[in-house]
Amino acid sequence: MASDDIAQLADALSKTHVRDGELSYKDLGQKLDTEESVKDLVREIEQYQDLRALCLEGNTVGVEAAQAIAKALKNKDQLQRCYWSDMFTGRLRSEIPTALRSLGSAVMCAGARLTELDLSDNAFGPDGVKGIEQLLKSPSCHTLRELKLNNCGMGIGGGKILAEALTECHRQSSALGAPLKLRVFVAGRNRLENEGASALAKAFQLMGSLEEVHMPQNGINSTGVMALASAMRHNPELRVLNFNDNTFTKKGTLAMAQALRHLRNIQVINFGDCLVRPEGAIALAAVLREGVPILKELNLSFGEITEAAALVVAQSVISKPHMETVDLNGNCLGEEGCEALREAMENMDKGDLLASLSDDEGEPDDEDEEDDDDDDDDDDDESDDDCKEDEEDDEIVSEDGTPRKDDSPEKPQISAEIASFLSSPSTEKLLQLGEMRTNLKQLVDASDPHNAADVYLKIASLYSEESETKSAVFESVDAVLKKILSGSDLHSYCFLSTLMVMMGLLKGEGKVKKASLVPGQLLCLEHAIQQEYFHLHQASLLHTFMTKNSGALKSCSSASERLRSSLKKKINEQQ
Repeated sequence: MASDDIAQLADALSKTHVRDGELSYKDLGQKLDTEESVKDLVREIEQYQDLRALCLEGNTVGVEAAQAIAKALKNKDQLQRCYWSDMFTGRLRSEIPTALRSLGSAVMCAGARLTELDLSDNAFGPDGVKGIEQLLKSPSCHTLRELKLNNCGMGIGGGKILAEALTECHRQSSALGAPLKLRVFVAGRNRLENEGASALAKAFQLMGSLEEVHMPQNGINSTGVMALASAMRHNPELRVLNFNDNTFTKKGTLAMAQALRHLRNIQVINFGDCLVRPEGAIALAAVLREGVPILKELNLSFGEITEAAALVVAQSVISKPHMETVDLNGNCLGEEGCEALREAMENMDKGDLLASLSDDEGEPDDEDEEDDDDDDDDDDDESDDDCKEDEEDDEIVSEDGTPRKDDSPEKPQISAEIASFLSSPSTEKLLQLGEMRTNLKQLVDASDPHNAADVYLKIASLYSEESETKSAVFESVDAVLKKILSGSDLHSYCFLSTLMVMMGLLKGEGKVKKASLVPGQLLCLEHAIQQEYFHLHQASLLHTFMTKNSGALKSCSSASERLRSSLKKKINEQQ
């Protein structure tokens, strides 16, 4: 190293930050290649008796320089925090693992116990993860609380190596009576995709100690999101969830909504640019209504959410006293929709919480294809098993990380008369059921909204003004809807959103067959909303979509108007 360069480094080192046990050489911009080039730096490390933190960020360190630094670290048993981000700019990828192994070996040799390791913005790929693999498995990381690997290009392979290392660290530390309790995990922009995310999900579920998870922009779609959601519900202290710029679609969003029901400490939810879409937004609104009591920030921007769904989300934050920001920018509201959302927030005295809507995409094109989920091979499944709630005691994680049931309860046995009615509904069969009509509720389960909506529509289609038939239909409808709408908000909202998709009030995902609407199906809803089991917030949800999509029910205009009027009356009476 030239004498002028050494002089510049010495001058820079004279300005290094030394406080609370930390030596910081941050952003000196030095190219450190040889042992000679780090001579003064090494001397400062050696002379610092109680070194607890070392920041090398913003320099570029070669193999020989790293080995010299490592030699100085071998006696630093008090080291706890390694800020080693952006440390290999311009280096060959093959150099980085060797440099990392040297530094990691020194930490292990010293017997240090790390609490924070930051290697962000080092494009080292899977081989770089191998460079820290042994460190992560070692006792030096049994005490790790924060692991930051943002923008490292780990890929699927690196994600799997990392997951295995964390799992082994947890296994070994648990055997010693002090299990790994990682609190902060950061790994955005790493191309983890489904396989890498699912592997990490298993490690997260095992640890159960996470408080912040940041995994934006990783090419994860619903399969990986579902695996992560299953893991998140086992981390009850979570405060921050940031999965920005992945692809949730309906299945992933519903899985995350289900997980959020278990997370009482969440303060920040960032699902921006995740294709949450209307059905997903409705599910999240349900969870916001009944849970996450200390939420501060909600980001659902750029998610193809329409005006009505955005209004439902807005209504769900009324009871959140700690809310600071609601971001719905970049969705599909249209100019009038943006104004309606602003007005709704103002009317709730929450106008100052709404982020800018300057990048709104405008109202969606009515000619868009119903099934446009090319990102998810499995999103065309007609069932809505996504809404099923997995009880803690029965939950098992399958190979892809998604929850499944080991001993799923069998469907209840139904009589031959009820089975015959369901296969080909008719007024005659309904009347013949007599007192067994209330047993029609056995046909539905809150965890299967598609089937429940189908059963409702079949019964309601038999509506007639003839007294006996009308009474029989209402009795049957009440039995079915009371069971469905008396459960959790998430289950009732999933049912109502599925019903609205089948009725044409809401654009859904997947291959959901729309019903051939008849007036009786709307008149039965008019009857239902007047019952105690049909709650105000459920009526408000239905009213919002009927108001914004009135044209969908034009084939039943008279019944539609009656239903809309009854909904408005219920809302006005109870507000």
